[in-house]
Amino acid sequence: METWDIYDKHRVKKQKQLCRGEAMDSEDYHLVVHVCIFNKKGDMLIQKRQSFKEGWPNLWDLTSGGSAIECEMSQQAMKRELFEEIGLVYNFEAMRPHITINFERGFDDYYLLELEVDTKQLVLQQEEVQAVKWASHAEIKDMMANQQFVPYYEEILDYLFEGRHAFGCIRV
Repeated sequence: METWDIYDKHRVKKQKQLCRGEAMDSEDYHLVVHVCIFNKKGDMLIQKRQSFKEGWPNLWDLTSGGSAIECEMSQQAMKRELFEEIGLVYNFEAMRPHITINFERGFDDYYLLELEVDTKQLVLQQEEVQAVKWASHAEIKDMMANQQFVPYYEEILDYLFEGRHAFGCIRV
């Protein structure tokens, strides 16, 4: 069973952990991470969630993501999730997230990378991922419109594509 560290609303770690699925107190939050990998053409590597996954089964999703487990920093969680889900090794230790999005139960750190990845060389975690492929911004928006992609805010998707080369929210 996965155990999470619990944080307060200011992202200060409490001396408390919970197992995935346990009820959280109203003042408890946990850490989630995502990575979006783009190639030089500007396409994003996406994964198709397994049909038996709880939450958005059979839908396409961002490259990789998941919850940080006990004692993991954001970068460690992202490294583990990326390797577990698609077999890709990347060291996030020197990075900080491009953006953090607060959601009802926690904090979601997003890392944006540009890497050339051969999808045939990836090792997919059968419990979570059924397929991977490269997709353009327009293709992903079409998938969203056809309810084939996890329903992220379109504006967030736009930002991920446009903001992948810089930090912040000002065009330079």
